[in-house]
Amino acid sequence: MKTIRAAAEYILQRVGQEKPLAGIVLGSGLGKLADSIEEAQVIPYRDIPGFPLSTATGHKGNFIYGKLGGKTVVAMQGRFHGYEGYPMSLVTMPVRVMKLLGIEYLFVSNAAGGTNPSFQVGDLMIIKDHINLHPNPLIGPNFEEMGPRFPDMTCAYDQELIARAEALADQLGIRVRKGVYFSSTGPTYETPAEIRFFRLIGADAVGMSTTPEVIVARHCGIKVFGMSVITNKCNTENVERNLNDGEDVVKAADSAADRMTLLFRELIASL
Repeated sequence: MKTIRAAAEYILQRVGQEKPLAGIVLGSGLGKLADSIEEAQVIPYRDIPGFPLSTATGHKGNFIYGKLGGKTVVAMQGRFHGYEGYPMSLVTMPVRVMKLLGIEYLFVSNAAGGTNPSFQVGDLMIIKDHINLHPNPLIGPNFEEMGPRFPDMTCAYDQELIARAEALADQLGIRVRKGVYFSSTGPTYETPAEIRFFRLIGADAVGMSTTPEVIVARHCGIKVFGMSVITNKCNTENVERNLNDGEDVVKAADSAADRMTLLFRELIASL
């Protein structure tokens, strides 16, 4: 908690005391949304006490404070992952920092592989639920000042925000999917046998992030909205031409970032 408080105090010294309404976590190749933030104040992660560095492809590593949809927001231009060698306490630390900054909502995004055969590359998927294969970030002593020992996860993704997003997407002419996001540790892409298994147990998209942040956000009482950009169709057969590539994932995410930015901005404006 000392480290979390020190990070929050440093950020407040840089940006002032105005509380952000929402926090935004931008996944691989989705940092473009940060360019839409007005009156932006950029704080590199390396400047924030106790913060790790983001080393993954497509993650710039900046905290951005400013206005989006007329509301004050704080955005993470890149996140942290367990596969970078960070413990879950550090992976999820920014969520607790944003809680101390005053956020009421957390918007999470990621690049994901589509296990649902009806999904296409470039589709936007509203996350309605998740399956978490990471070590639970709440293992260990409970931060009582943040939340209860056993937080409920029945509606991890806020039902009202999902309904608003669907209505706004319809008004804006943006096609959205809705599904279950499966998150494993990575950094290897999944084998075809694993993909078949994940599909069998109800996953519509797979990735390597997001769920630890959502668990901590819900522990803190923050309402969550999540979105995956489908950047590739997952391989279900052992065929060499079906190889996955990290650079291709980032390119596919970038091509969908404008639509996601528009939807996030309008959703935040509606709060």
